[in-house]
Amino acid sequence: MELHVAPALALLREHNLLDHVSDLTDFTATDVSYDSRKVKQGTLFFCKGNNFLPKYLTMAKEKGAIAYVAEQEYPEGKGLPAIIVNDEQKAMALLGAAFYGYPQNDLFIIAITGTKGKTTTAYFADHILGHSTNKHVALFSTLDRVLGNASQDRFKSDITTPESLDLYHDMRKAVDNGMTHLVMEVSSQAYKKNRVYGLKYNVGIFLNITPDHIGRNEHPTFADYLHCKEQLMVNSDTCIINAETHHLDDVYYTAKATTQPENIYLFARHGAQISLPDDQQLDFEYRNDFEDLHESEFQLTALSDRAKKLNLDHRYTTSMPGDYNEGNAVAAIIASGLAGASAEDDCATLDHVHIRGRMEMVPTKHHGLIYIDYAHNYASTKRLLAFLKRQTHAGKVTVLLGSTGDKGISRRPGLGKALTEEHPDKVILTTDDPGYEDPMKIAKEIDSHIDHDQVGEVQFIMDRETAIKSAIDNNKNGDIVVLAGKGEDPYQKIDGVDTPYASDSKIAREYVKEIEQ
Repeated sequence: MELHVAPALALLREHNLLDHVSDLTDFTATDVSYDSRKVKQGTLFFCKGNNFLPKYLTMAKEKGAIAYVAEQEYPEGKGLPAIIVNDEQKAMALLGAAFYGYPQNDLFIIAITGTKGKTTTAYFADHILGHSTNKHVALFSTLDRVLGNASQDRFKSDITTPESLDLYHDMRKAVDNGMTHLVMEVSSQAYKKNRVYGLKYNVGIFLNITPDHIGRNEHPTFADYLHCKEQLMVNSDTCIINAETHHLDDVYYTAKATTQPENIYLFARHGAQISLPDDQQLDFEYRNDFEDLHESEFQLTALSDRAKKLNLDHRYTTSMPGDYNEGNAVAAIIASGLAGASAEDDCATLDHVHIRGRMEMVPTKHHGLIYIDYAHNYASTKRLLAFLKRQTHAGKVTVLLGSTGDKGISRRPGLGKALTEEHPDKVILTTDDPGYEDPMKIAKEIDSHIDHDQVGEVQFIMDRETAIKSAIDNNKNGDIVVLAGKGEDPYQKIDGVDTPYASDSKIAREYVKEIEQ
């Protein structure tokens, strides 16, 4: 792979990104990087981000960078061709795609956005397409990155949607490994930071939106958050929208601005109270027939003529319980159907999709049921608690949670509201990726939004492992403990360091084994 300077400059000019070029020479880059530690001879180096320091360019130059791209010239780059642009992130996305030979053109891409449910939907679609394509599907999710079928092509993710160079590198690797399809989550931050600038998708899914990711280091307003989420619709050939989402009109008209109405599919649960835009009709509806702690069954019915052509009418069973997960399954079924999968592929896979740290149960002999989930905001926490209370007829309900520092600040009032509305018997507020903030201060902020007349005891234990063990110790048969927010996360972000952490799941399982021997 390589990138010659002439087509690179032409591409930047085409997108009105090129400001000027200094010390231009006729060069061909044989590598691209934004990390000075990974630069090698012949690398086109990108001076990326607010945290960029000129010393990184010095390091890149010493290690063999052939030119650099930046929003300003740096003395440290003297002697190198300097490609000066007005938006470095957009430039990096365009040139990254070009360097890796536009691998997206060789993949059928299903992209998913939503405040909640992205990962579950991605895994449903991944399993369905894995069956229909004989394992020729790649997966870019919050939890895993799967670039092929060999063990060395599976990685744990450290971010939902990575930087553009990493994204296109992984797409190229997936194509080279023979993958024909890609299922990927796309975060609002990916659009805010232009990581996916210029990337188009065959199918885009919009699941839902509720206030989240709003704060000093994320989206300044909800309107900005919604706008970034909606960009997935703008960049998709075919759009699938959960018609039960808030701001449906806004989402639909955004999709319609760039997509023909016949390529916009709407779905909702049977009996949902919704007002459809433009006198549209639903394309699919689903009806819950049965659910317990282990599985859900629902009937999917095509309503429109175009929906009927996909032949997806069927009664489905999923191994991810909860009525909210049925909507995720429906989105995956429709998207996979558009990618060529059949109802038979859906039935062969949906009943054995398991996601680490999501809807995960730890049974015990004497300490009730322990439930582990990534629920981390108002909507997901409320739905999880309501479902568990409905299904278990639990005695005492104990909820353990915290909230992230430096980001997701808007979640804290929502967590307090969810706890108030579902009124558990006990709440343990603890640490969850506090970043540079004081975890006790975060916990106190959540507590300030709890109506203590509606919730039983509230306890503060800042060491998360100690908090988990305390919750289990005080649980007995008939009770449930909900460990929310972290799931299988193997570290906590503390003072800028990814500090190793055993994970809620491992701590709970090992402690139960220890005390129940």
